Parts: sequence; structure tokens; C-alpha cells
Amino acid sequence: MQFVDEATIQVEAGNGGNGCLSFRREKFVPRGGPDGGDGGDGGDVVLVADGALNTLVDFRFQPLCRAEHGARGAGANMTGKRGADCVIRVPVGTTVIDEETLDTLGDLSAVGARLVVAKGGHHGLGNTRFKSSTNRAPRKTTPGGAGEVRRLRLQLKILADVGLLGLPNAGKSTLIARVSASRPKIADYPFTTLTPNLGVVRLATERSFVMADIPGLIEGAAGGAGLGTQFLRHLARCRILLHLVECAPLDGSDPAENLGIVEAELAAYSEALTERPRWVAVTKLDLLPAAERAAWLERFTRAIGGGRRVFGISAADAFGIDELVQALMVFIEGERTRLAADEEAAAADRSLTAAIGADVLAHSLARRPVRGNAAAPDESDEGVEVIYRADP
Repeated sequence: MQFVDEATIQVEAGNGGNGCLSFRREKFVPRGGPDGGDGGDGGDVVLVADGALNTLVDFRFQPLCRAEHGARGAGANMTGKRGADCVIRVPVGTTVIDEETLDTLGDLSAVGARLVVAKGGHHGLGNTRFKSSTNRAPRKTTPGGAGEVRRLRLQLKILADVGLLGLPNAGKSTLIARVSASRPKIADYPFTTLTPNLGVVRLATERSFVMADIPGLIEGAAGGAGLGTQFLRHLARCRILLHLVECAPLDGSDPAENLGIVEAELAAYSEALTERPRWVAVTKLDLLPAAERAAWLERFTRAIGGGRRVFGISAADAFGIDELVQALMVFIEGERTRLAADEEAAAADRSLTAAIGADVLAHSLARRPVRGNAAAPDESDEGVEVIYRADP
């Protein structure tokens, strides 16, 4: 299945049905009076978050979604049938943006969440509505109202607690494969990961978090180098960003400088995103002698400056993995409790998320102009996979 995380569609709500002009014509009932019924309301266009979906690929082949028109009224005071709603299923985590105004209409971040994006037209009135003591044979009706028509941009931002970022081959896919049941493609060449992967890290029956692995960034990514920054939107909802850095890159580059390269690209993409908590995990420590690891990590921590937690890990021999996972779990649980108990903190978090969303939209508009529903040339044929790790 193709992984498509952005699509543009047009939605058209149904028009309201016209009111009916009718008079009673029954035997032995002279001057029967008006009996024209109202029309039916037009159907709405409704988006519904579906947990079974993980891509917007369907909208490449169905760019127009139209609700049913309301039926016109009829005699004998019969009201026209209401138009059927057009219900559109989208993945959980879809943000809906009006293409004309660039306003965010809603964020479907929970399974079953519903959002009316185009309201159906109001029904017209039949002539029965206009009868009175002075106008016993009204010939007035009203037409049904027009349904709303909108062009929408749908953006999928996957739901994860921890987002992994770093240069290609920094060990992101290896880490997610080690701590969850996710099995992304792992190889020794750059850009092995072409689409985001999700893994659920489960420490106990009721203690778990979701980790997201996105394709690697390189210098110039904000300008389109490599795979660019198109997948950084999937870090927008993460509670914490985990930056992976190789301790001994094959090209002989300095790990601290590599960290700075990726963080510069992250800031170029979204200054607001850099306000999320960021930790550093130095990977592939199995390449260093066990006796030298602590001293190396201390020198690296001094080189990058304070303010960030630094972990040393090795997926090959599981060095530091449990410590990292436990620390992430404690942090995420603390964040969940804090945001649930402190409304001011929750409001600040919502404000930061909105600022990140604005940066994501601005970058999306700059990277790719609206051209119907054409797919970007760099969209891959792989899907996002969510797999649960067996309980220990």
C-alpha cells in the first residue's frame, strides 16, 4: 500500500430541496387550501477518524466527495427527504485545512472523531407556511439553500509519543526493531527507511508508548536534499524527540557536528518544533571498548553543551537499551499526568502544537503548490506499520 500523508480534495454538500406550491383538490372539500410541504435539507460532508486506516492514498483516486441533495416538498403537506450525508473515513491523526483561507478546520486525533466540513443547504418552505387569516391561498414558496463547497487539504501526522531523528544510518530503525515488534527494513546504505514506521514499546500490561522512526535528514534537507523534510510533520505530535547519533561514523565525521547538522535542519523546518524536549542517544557503542564508553560519553556531552540528557546505547549487545526505554516511559507518564492535571500547561501544549502545525502547513505550501490531487513524486509504496511487542 502506498504511504500518502497529504492530499487535496473538494467536498460539496447537498443543496436543500425546494418548497412545494400545492392546493388541496378533494371531492366534497371546496376551497381546500394550501398543502405544499417543505423540501428536505441537503446532506452534510463529514470526516470520521478510522483507526483501520494509515494513509491518504484513497484520495488520489477520489478527489471529489459529494453529499446528496434534499428532495423537494410535495402536496398533502409532505416534507421532502433529507439528503444522505457523505461520510469520509480518514486515518487517525488527520488535520483538515481549508485551502482558500488556510484555516485549520479540525484535527481528528481520536478514533471515531467526527468533523462536519461542509454543511448541507437549508430546506425551502412550501406554500403552507405562508397561509394566514388574510392570505388563505398563498402562492409563495422558497427555494432550498445551496450546500457548502470547499477545497480541503488533508495532512496526516502519525500519533507517537517518541520521535526518532538523525542522519541516515544512525540506527533509528535498528532501535525501534530492538524495543518493539516493528520490523522495518534495515541495511547499511543511506535512506533505507523511505517512510515512517511505528512501533509500540510495551514495558508492562498498562505501561507502553509509541515510537516513530522517520527517514534520515542530511545537510540541506530543508532545501530538498535527500528525502528533504517532508516527513518531519510526523514529529509534530510527539511528546519528546530522541536524536540518534553514531559514535564512530564510517566517514570519520565528528558526532557532535553531525548532531548540529540535524538540529539546524530541524530549526529551518520549524522553530516551534525545536521547543519540544530533546534527548540524545549515542548509538553503536559496541564499536568502542567497554572500558572507554563512559569517558567517551562524558567528552561528547561536554562538546554538545548542557541541557540535554545523553544516553549511550548499542542495539547489538543491548547496552543501555533498558535504561533508555525506562527513562522514556517515566518521562511520558509524567507528561500525561501533568497535562491532565494542569490546564495552563495543557493550553500551552495546545498552543505549541498549533504553532508547529502552522510551520508544517507553510512548509507544505512552499514545497509543493496545489495541483489538483496529484501525488508528489517522492511518495513511497510502503505503508505505516503498527505492531505490538509481546508482554515481557
